[in-house]
Amino acid sequence: MKPDLNTRIEQRQWQVPDFKVTAFAARATRYAVLIPVINEGEHIRAQLRRMYALGLTRSVDTIVVDGGSTDGSLVEEFLRSVGLRAIITKLGAGKLSAQLRCGYAWALLDGYQGIITIDGNGKDGVETIPDFVTALDDGYAYVQASRFIPGGREENTPLLRLLAIRLLHAPVLSLAAGKWFTDTTQGYRAYSSAYLLHPEVQPFRDVFRDYELLAYLTVRASQLGFKVKELPTLRAYPKGERIPTKINSFTALLDLLFVLFRVLFGSYHPKLRH
Repeated sequence: MKPDLNTRIEQRQWQVPDFKVTAFAARATRYAVLIPVINEGEHIRAQLRRMYALGLTRSVDTIVVDGGSTDGSLVEEFLRSVGLRAIITKLGAGKLSAQLRCGYAWALLDGYQGIITIDGNGKDGVETIPDFVTALDDGYAYVQASRFIPGGREENTPLLRLLAIRLLHAPVLSLAAGKWFTDTTQGYRAYSSAYLLHPEVQPFRDVFRDYELLAYLTVRASQLGFKVKELPTLRAYPKGERIPTKINSFTALLDLLFVLFRVLFGSYHPKLRH
């Protein structure tokens, strides 16, 4: 008898929050698109409708990873109607990094050879998802979306956010990675399973709870000699809509700086037993 999911996670000594899975279909593709959300309302519904209209939810298994939405946007009938493979709901503690650990764990244990993640707030151009599939097929282990390279486009990016990306976030993580990245805050990216399962990566650790995992995975691939690249994409902020930000206080800014410099100095590297 095949061990259940919790047993398989424990056997690998992965630290993953409790979660539940509602699957609507069997795995059909080599890669999965994971969409982390929490209370995205009509944004995620419109994004999934667009992906379905473009045939994307049929060409790449698409899975929502919910952090505990209470807005009624993710009812099963709707998710089935737009061709979703499954919804994963995080039950344990933690924010985005904890959510992603749930999604990565399930996808990898289900046999996917790579994972594409894209935010569920409707800001990213989903039309480029096939480009990430192609990059994974071409042997890239980490692929980062960028609005700033030729062919990419940004719309209505708030000035403070733009300055923070260009003058702080991207330079620090590029220095850590040993490779220049232009758009390091985006959650639109792809990872090969070989990268995520490498013994010197180990993303399934409780140290990754809030937003640390995205920064860490940005730099670790090139540090380990994996093939990495950026792909041009659209990142558009709607006009006239309040834009939420993680940097809404001096304390939040200090937290961000703390994460960036921990990544820079290798503090998240796993401690390997010899």
